[in-house]
Amino acid sequence: MTKTISTAMFGVMAAAALGVALASVRYLLPEPVLPVGLMAEQIADWPVAVAAHVGGGVIALALGPFQLITRRGPRRAWHRWAGRTYVAACLVGAVAGLWLALHASAGPVAAAGFGSLAVAWFGATVMGWRKAVAGRFDQHRRWMIRSLALTFAAVTLRLMLPLIPLAGLDFVDGYRAISFLSWIANLAVAELWIRGIAGPRPVS
Repeated sequence: MTKTISTAMFGVMAAAALGVALASVRYLLPEPVLPVGLMAEQIADWPVAVAAHVGGGVIALALGPFQLITRRGPRRAWHRWAGRTYVAACLVGAVAGLWLALHASAGPVAAAGFGSLAVAWFGATVMGWRKAVAGRFDQHRRWMIRSLALTFAAVTLRLMLPLIPLAGLDFVDGYRAISFLSWIANLAVAELWIRGIAGPRPVS
């Protein structure tokens, strides 16, 4: 039963990540289709940064979930090469995301929220890469779970946005809150998962 639940959870996670990745590709088109919403101003002002952030995020979302199931057996070669691509995509996306956060139109609170996400995303991914290079694969996995949780903030953000009007909040106020909640909630879940796979030992 546990394996069935885990498989179902992975399927939902992978489908959500791929769905957001595919939907985000429109931001990379010369003439974006469908409404671009909050991204419109940034696309106009910072097209290169938007392309780098979205491109890195799309690749990370498309590859990240499958890194969880390819680390053993004959798929390990794929895991290594896809992992290198994932790391590069996260780093490019995070650096560009920090630049965009510093120019967020929703003000300093949103800038702090999304800027902190970019820094955490970059840091967790670098730590995961360094642990792999050092051959400390248990710690590598823990840090990459954190990195993936931060990558998945792109999905959580889109799930939370429709809740703003349902909660009766002003959109800008809700958006500022989501700039923190969209990734802090993911990290909390990731830490519970890490403690579940690692037991009571301290997590470095």
